[in-house]
Amino acid sequence: MSIERIPLIAGNWKMNGLRADAIALAKAVVDRVAGAPPCEMLMCPPATVLTEVGRVLAGSGIALGGQDCHAADGGAHTGDISARMLADAGCRYVILGHSERRAGYREGDELVASKVAAAGHAGLTAIVCVGETEAERGGGNALAVVGAQIEGSLPADPSARNIVIAYEPVWAIGSGRTPSPDQVRQVHGHIRGRLTAVLGPAESARTRILYGGSVKPANAAAMLALGDVDGALVGGASLDAEDFCAIARSCR
Repeated sequence: MSIERIPLIAGNWKMNGLRADAIALAKAVVDRVAGAPPCEMLMCPPATVLTEVGRVLAGSGIALGGQDCHAADGGAHTGDISARMLADAGCRYVILGHSERRAGYREGDELVASKVAAAGHAGLTAIVCVGETEAERGGGNALAVVGAQIEGSLPADPSARNIVIAYEPVWAIGSGRTPSPDQVRQVHGHIRGRLTAVLGPAESARTRILYGGSVKPANAAAMLALGDVDGALVGGASLDAEDFCAIARSCR
């Protein structure tokens, strides 16, 4: 791993956590890292508890992030939240293009790219998710699908300062199944190559690529040891303070 790429362990809480539970979980993680996170750590709770979780994280070294944003700065978009609103709530990151958004809300690459641009303009770093379905992998199209998502989901002016890529094979999310180390190495290497084509060699070398999909303490160290794996986007395991911190400790 390049010395310029600090590992990032990001927790995506998805639609989980009422206020009391969210505060308790954030406090449990903060207590375990005791002001000295083993790598860069990020929590992305539901929007309803961003403020409360942000207060708990203040001074801990753990960053706060959102799970999605609208492409517009504001206006008549009932139920949506803008990147500027997330930044105003204390967020530094936002997850965009997650497969659950792409599939459940029919979000295509063009819409994702517009959201990524909005995040950058608001001063947020976008974690841009890409990944193939089981059918696409079975058909031998995994690299083509991921490459197309990379090229289509980035705005006109991306850089390592405001972009992180997260490879999440759709068939591995929440399933308990994970790709083999060789499969992860192959896809991450392909992503690095596509980033080099889009961003140029210098910016590509500085851009972090996370692995996501059934990441847990038992497999985190092996995944994080692979070339071009610069951290993890963690789903279910981020809802358990000990598991989340154990994954972060695997970066050492």
